[in-house]
Amino acid sequence: MTNAAWTVTDTPIGPLLVAATGEGLALVAFRADPGTAARAVASLGRRLGCEPVEDADRLAPVTRQLDAYFAGGLRAFDLPLDWSLITGFSRRVLRELAAGVRYGSVVGYQDLADRVGEPGAARAVGVAMGANPLPVVVPCHRVIESDGGIGGFGGGLEIKRRLLALEGVLPAPLF
Repeated sequence: MTNAAWTVTDTPIGPLLVAATGEGLALVAFRADPGTAARAVASLGRRLGCEPVEDADRLAPVTRQLDAYFAGGLRAFDLPLDWSLITGFSRRVLRELAAGVRYGSVVGYQDLADRVGEPGAARAVGVAMGANPLPVVVPCHRVIESDGGIGGFGGGLEIKRRLLALEGVLPAPLF
């Protein structure tokens, strides 16, 4: 049985739920108000076959790195990751994204498909981004349309814009 812990941390883009197993960070969820957090924890427990426990101390290394990222002092996360919530093509794409698309840069859906050896799979890359259980840490906000359009984002386009502005890719929102 997997042992999992979770906590909610306040960030400039709203509350994030973070959860980890003994393998590493497994989940980052946006808009983690109490109801959303409860649903995410229940879903995580079903998927992992355990009852995740709230444990801010265990997640302190994650929240410290998130705080440093949002303060502009961290450009690369150094956290063990548990990839068990994602498989197959999506896992390959997300691993490439995590390893190969650095802070302050962007990549197109097609470029990412090419990087994983699937040149006809640009749309499938978009599906993989939407299934990313580790947004912000595995930076799906850095994936844009080939024509320079912002593309989609599971956390909403306003959060994507704010993350890209934080990294200097877009100007900061005016309001």
